[in-house]
Amino acid sequence: MLRLGNRLKEMRKARELSTTEMSKLVGISRNTLRAIENGDPSPSVGSFVRVMSVLGVAGELAMLAGDKMQPAPKGAARSSRGKPTIHVTATADQSLHAVQDLQSLALHLAAVDLLKADPAMVGKAQATLKRWLEKGSSRSTSLWLEWEQILLNRQWRRALASGQRAQALRQSSPLVTILPADTRKQVLDQIAALKKGVVLHEAPAEVAP
Repeated sequence: MLRLGNRLKEMRKARELSTTEMSKLVGISRNTLRAIENGDPSPSVGSFVRVMSVLGVAGELAMLAGDKMQPAPKGAARSSRGKPTIHVTATADQSLHAVQDLQSLALHLAAVDLLKADPAMVGKAQATLKRWLEKGSSRSTSLWLEWEQILLNRQWRRALASGQRAQALRQSSPLVTILPADTRKQVLDQIAALKKGVVLHEAPAEVAP
């Protein structure tokens, strides 16, 4: 996933597209695009495929890890060769903590997307945090105080990072409480599927994508 994300990032830069321009073309948030380019498996398979489609390599997944893969020049004719048969299975690290943090990160990515689409939801998260703090001192108090600053200054990167502090913040986060039940279920279903193994394959020519 890291190698795939890095290759997609190189191809975007080769086309001289900024992350803002690319995310608008694909129809995803910049955070989701960054997660894809960092090799993070939490974005949906559909998001990966849409990025690949914009870059013109949706049908050539098997070649993306190769050192010689380059984006097609603008206006170039499509190759007449047949598309390769592809069968890739992606699974999550089965260690308990790795799966839990992957699930937490995916939920927080969804929550940040929601907050960006509807900034008024920040107030809901702040209200939840205030209720927690009013209950008195706890082992999470220092993390909740840090969350006050994150919410106030919209410092989402601090909660979406990969370090131990970011993991601790996600474990004591008010963001998950703002997610609608259907969004939460969708994310949890995606992680459950990833734990079992998600098969990516080329659709038959006669089947619409």
